[in-house]
Formats: sequence, structure tokens, C-alpha cells
Amino acid sequence: MYDFIIIGGGIVGMSTAMQMAAKYTDAKILVLEKESGPAQHQTGHNSGVIHAGVYYTPGSLKAKFCLEGNRATKEFCDTHNIRYDACGKMLVATNDVEMDRMKALWERTEANGIERQWLSAEELREREPNIVGLGGIFVPSSGIVNYAEITRQMGSEFTKAGGEIRFNSEVKAIKERANEVVVSATTGDYNCRFLISCSGLMADRVVRMLGIEPQFTICPFRGEYYLLPEKHNKIVNHLIYPIPDPTMPFLGVHLTRMIDGTVTVGPNAVLALKREGYKKTDFSISDTLETLTNPGVLKVLKDNLKPGLIEMRNSLFKGGYLKQVKKYCPRINKDDLTPYPAGVRAQAVSKDGKLIDDFLFVNTKRTVNVCNAPSPAATSAIPIGAYIVSKVKEQIGDLSFFPSSYEETPKYYSQR
Repeated sequence: MYDFIIIGGGIVGMSTAMQMAAKYTDAKILVLEKESGPAQHQTGHNSGVIHAGVYYTPGSLKAKFCLEGNRATKEFCDTHNIRYDACGKMLVATNDVEMDRMKALWERTEANGIERQWLSAEELREREPNIVGLGGIFVPSSGIVNYAEITRQMGSEFTKAGGEIRFNSEVKAIKERANEVVVSATTGDYNCRFLISCSGLMADRVVRMLGIEPQFTICPFRGEYYLLPEKHNKIVNHLIYPIPDPTMPFLGVHLTRMIDGTVTVGPNAVLALKREGYKKTDFSISDTLETLTNPGVLKVLKDNLKPGLIEMRNSLFKGGYLKQVKKYCPRINKDDLTPYPAGVRAQAVSKDGKLIDDFLFVNTKRTVNVCNAPSPAATSAIPIGAYIVSKVKEQIGDLSFFPSSYEETPKYYSQR
């Protein structure tokens, strides 16, 4: 019998496991991960940005956790000698409409407590000679890191504290009983007193395994990137982001300096026809039918038909993609856009057809389930894990079934 089982070996699952082991020092804790190693999905297929929290609704969990997570991620890296670069992010306005939108972002960053600087066109050009725009906002706290490396370190900290990880263990069924939860996986059946799921692209399916009809569905959006050739590794000094259209659900195509010194362009956002469909050719009949027969998803697609068609066109033809980039970086040409692995965003969609904007949790008597954790979940993984620890403590009350007292969580794991 395990005290806790955690489903999912991405950064949110490993952060939670690490913090649970630190909080409940004598508990028997197991992580189940269906892949052969950690960080195989969203964690290992993102741009590596340490976000500052520019875009998120003030007072939301995203805004709070991103601000906390920016600091906690860097602190974790400092503690464990993981390389990161606090290179800062530049938001660039290229026309009058975007300048007006940038003013709204300026106010939002203030509400979210983020340090930033307003730049004129001349100041922008001084900082970024290859970028053109009417003005910009510089956010110094943004950075870049390898989140898969962080996840591996979290897993190491977890196992050093006595935790157990079983890879190649895909969960097939869950039964919550009065005094335990039974998890059936490809590697066997496991019993625990409390279950935590951090299952990303499979979040709604895990909730359904618990006998609950989820009030959301996971809609997979593939984000496609290009890699610039080595000659452009110094084309920008910071992360370069366009000013997003507030009527659109995603942030637009940006230039990202990667921790390995390369620069990527992307992502776009196209509907994936498979939950874990990283290639254009990936297709699952069952996943596609599940997505395209869901009323909420169909409403989202209908409401975003024109931009969705544009994203699909840009996925098939470089010209449209390139046009978005050349608005602020005219030096880049079509031949500079070379292949790079895509990612898939697990975006929860409500039954009434809205993209769920904030982090979402569904809890039962003996489970806590992370149900919507797209970007900035990697940046926010440490405070998300601390939040889950606090929810577990609320759920299990006086902790009477655990054998000893527990110390407070180490400082870089704690909510701030």
C-alpha cells in the first residue's frame, strides 16, 4: 500500500512528487509514468521560456503562480547548478493598433507586479538592431532554460528522498474506494491512500476513470516551430514577442533564444488530430472523433474559424508564417526556416465552448487532479506543486494515517 501515487512524469508531476516527499518524509510515494522516461510530452516539447507573467489575468492562478514560479525556477536552478539565462523578453509593437494594445499590456504587467521598461522606437533599435517596431516593453525577468533537465533533477531529488518512479506504466483504470484508491496500470495494480494526477493531454480521461463526467475536454493544439540557421544565432539579444491580438487565444509567432544558443521561430497553433500528434502526419481516428464530436470544441473551432484557417495555411506554407515574423524581423528569409520538433498544448475546453484560461483542478475525497495546465505550467511547476501539497493537506485533515510529524517544505518549494 502506497500513501500517495502520482500519475504523470512531466515537470508538474515531478515537482509535486518532490515536494510531497519533502513534506511527508516517511510516506511511501510512487510516480507512474507511461513513457520510458520523464518529460516526454509538453515538458520536453516547449520553447524553454521562463515566463514573467505578462499576459495573465490579474488575480488568476496563472498570474500568481507564474510570478512565484519565475523566481522559484531560477532558485531551483541555482541550487542544483542547472544552467539558465535571464535574457529578458521584448514585446514589440509594429503599428498603431499594436501600440494601443501594448498600453493595455503595460497596465496588466503593473497589476501583476512585473518589473518592465517602456522603450521608444530608438531605444528598441539600440537594444535590438535587427528588430523593427514603433516601440516595445522590456521584461528583464524572463529567461530560458531546459525544462527537461529541471524535471530530471526533480525526479532525482524525489528518489533520493525515498520516492519510487515506475516508467512504462500506463494507467488503464482507477477505482476510488472509501479508504483507498486502486490504480490499474500496464505494470500491475497499485493501492494508495491518496492519488494525484498530473496527466496533461490525458487529464479528462483520468477524471473519467474516476467515474466523474468531466465538464471539459482536452483539445490538443500542435505548436509548430522552425529553427534558424547557425548564422542567425546572434540575430537577437532577448526573447522577441509580437503584441498579441486580445481576441485570439494564443500569443503569436515569436523568436526564442534557446539555452543551447540556437534561435527558434514559432509557434503557430493548429488542431492536432491525435492527442500526442507531434507530426503533421500523426492521426488517430478515435482521438479525432472524440475531438470533432465534442460540442464545446466545435464551438471553439466555429468561433475561431478564420484565424484557424490562417494557422492551417501557415502550417502548410512557409510564406504566411514568414510574413508574421518579417513584421518585426525583416532579415529573416524563407530559406532560414528549417525544421524543428513541434509541441502539443493540452488546452481544456469547457462544455459551453470556451477555452479555459486558468489552471484547473478537479478534486474528490481521495484525489487531486490537475486538469488544465498549459503554458506557463513549466514556469509555474514549483508553486503548482506547492498548491497541490496544500490541497492534499486540506483533504486528509489531521494526517492521522501517517506515521510521523512533518517539517515545513524547503523555501524554494513553498508558495510565496
